[in-house]
Amino acid sequence: MNPSTSEAPGAAASAARIVPCWSCKGPVAARALFCSVCGAVQGPGAVDPFTRLGLIASFDLDLAQLERQYLGLQMRLHPDRFAARAPREKALSQAQATAINEAYETLKDPLKRAAALLALRGRPVDLTACGTINDRALLMEQMERREALAEAASADEVARLAMEAESAVLACQCRISAAFNAAELEQAAHLAIRLKYLVKLAEEARAKKSRLTRMP
Repeated sequence: MNPSTSEAPGAAASAARIVPCWSCKGPVAARALFCSVCGAVQGPGAVDPFTRLGLIASFDLDLAQLERQYLGLQMRLHPDRFAARAPREKALSQAQATAINEAYETLKDPLKRAAALLALRGRPVDLTACGTINDRALLMEQMERREALAEAASADEVARLAMEAESAVLACQCRISAAFNAAELEQAAHLAIRLKYLVKLAEEARAKKSRLTRMP
């Protein structure tokens, strides 16, 4: 089974989980926005971002579909629809909207999407850690790239380094996709960490380019 086109077990279980409606106690799917029995808006269940937005758990998302799903769900939760509802339903609708926003922000970002998919497949990776890079090859690569950026003095030179960094980011994303498609989670986790540093480097290169361009 190709992991890029099928739901991970965790996602399937999360989507299928049934909880009681807070209002009528009827059965409601964990990711449901509304109770099918009484129509009351439900609170955001503890589901992964793919499940929350009704998408197959994959690194290779159709971003246009992601946008459509997000906008469609947000439209159903527009505050005007709940103006006459009880305070609890208003609060729950806002909580749902917030959860959907967070899921969307996670999935549209390749790095966060990779981390979410790794966690869903039982190989979580901490991309917020700021500690020492344990991989010597990755450490040397990042040291060389950062040294080159620090020494670059002209806008043209920094622009070249920024372009190289952007190309490295795209290439790394392609390798992450291939790793997920081959179910090589350790490789995907390693590449996700590399992508984290490449993205940071690309951001710093763009910022330096902008500063040098503005200089008289």
